[in-house]
Amino acid sequence: MEPSMGSGSIRRAAGALFRGVVSGASAPTGTFTDVPTTSAVHPTATAAGNTSGAVSAARYALTRTGAALAGTAVLLPPLLFAAPAHADGKPKAPAPPAEMSKVGGGLLGQAGTQVQLKPGAPKLPDEITARSWIVSDAESGQVLAAHNAHWQLPPASTLKMLFADTVLPKFPKDQKYTVKPADLAGMGAGSSLVGIKENLSYTVHDLWLGVFLRSGNDAVHTLSAMNGGTAKTVREMQQQAEELNATDTHVVTPDGYDAPGQVSSAYDLSLFARAGLQNADFREYCSTVSAQFPGEVKDGKRGTFGIQNTNRLLSGDYDVKPYPGIAGVKNGSTTNAGSTFTGVAQRGERKLLVTVMNPEKKEHNEAYKETAKLFDWGFAAADKVEPVGRLVGPKSEEGDARTGGAKLDGDKARAGLEDSSGGSGGIWTALAITGGALVVLGGLALAVHRRWPLPELMRRRAGRK
Repeated sequence: MEPSMGSGSIRRAAGALFRGVVSGASAPTGTFTDVPTTSAVHPTATAAGNTSGAVSAARYALTRTGAALAGTAVLLPPLLFAAPAHADGKPKAPAPPAEMSKVGGGLLGQAGTQVQLKPGAPKLPDEITARSWIVSDAESGQVLAAHNAHWQLPPASTLKMLFADTVLPKFPKDQKYTVKPADLAGMGAGSSLVGIKENLSYTVHDLWLGVFLRSGNDAVHTLSAMNGGTAKTVREMQQQAEELNATDTHVVTPDGYDAPGQVSSAYDLSLFARAGLQNADFREYCSTVSAQFPGEVKDGKRGTFGIQNTNRLLSGDYDVKPYPGIAGVKNGSTTNAGSTFTGVAQRGERKLLVTVMNPEKKEHNEAYKETAKLFDWGFAAADKVEPVGRLVGPKSEEGDARTGGAKLDGDKARAGLEDSSGGSGGIWTALAITGGALVVLGGLALAVHRRWPLPELMRRRAGRK
């Protein structure tokens, strides 16, 4: 597919990312997490092959009232393997491989934390417990710091970013599709659902909101059916990963549901996010906080219900505030993956990507809390560190990273690879998403020469002085 990058180079992209809010949507109440459960705002949603009202009601009751006791035991898929244990009976934390991929730079292939602080640089935050994480500049691709960046781990629903990179450009957002019973077959038990019903029609726009806001595996399987089936979609996702030089990724399911052999890495997930963010539709979906989703037909009228984004740095929660300048991207959680998250945020002219995989600290919203700490550090340290690597471009621009087509050049890495101020000519199309309005600020040439400070643009669109 066309990698959603237009004519501009990912490596030289410049522009603006903004947090999105869909106005007029009724935000659902309660706490939402991207775990394999039925939809918390649509209790009748069930996985294909399990549509009886009694089963649905029982599962929903467990989701709402027994998650603390029964959630991981009943609703999550079973472990595919048992972890080794210490003599005291506690599971032994797995260790990263001693040697990993060196795509993006030799330091990124080493186990442990990689950072090169200059004098006066802030130290990395304490209590970052994720097995793997990476902080990078979304425009230049510089990696500011990383920890086991190429460790191949289960990705959970963050793999849906690759699904979007692969399938999103294929169908216009106003195209309608009537869901067939077979389309919803094959989803894993306890899959997260947005509430799609067979024999009802949905627009492509509806389906992608279901993918990004509710991490709906039913929406993924419906779009996969439109794309020729799950097997074909998985093959194309693998091809797309290879095109993006994401060499740590092996795709087994299109939705990120736990499966033997399905892995990715913090490095690759950052590549998927960076590629997707070149696409205006991708940016819209991943930054939307809440929306109305088509419901069932009653008395001849099609109803709607509210859905809210499960990305807690975007929507907030009782113990996490929305992160200033957040603009997406995707979260995930399964038994094998733990919690995973890739986010993009802007402060001033700086745009950073942070990916966190499986924090060892199992507190509520821990992945978001650790991501926020890494964002804070990255914005404070961006000009006070030597890059430890870079996010490579796709094969179409740089060749195969495994065969030396994309080698880290130390001078280019320190210089930011290319002039991201616009001198190179590559850009991110400027996009503002505020109050549900999408504003593309002119064409490519205009975006190169005009940069809109986030606070000023948000204030003006809100009608404030």
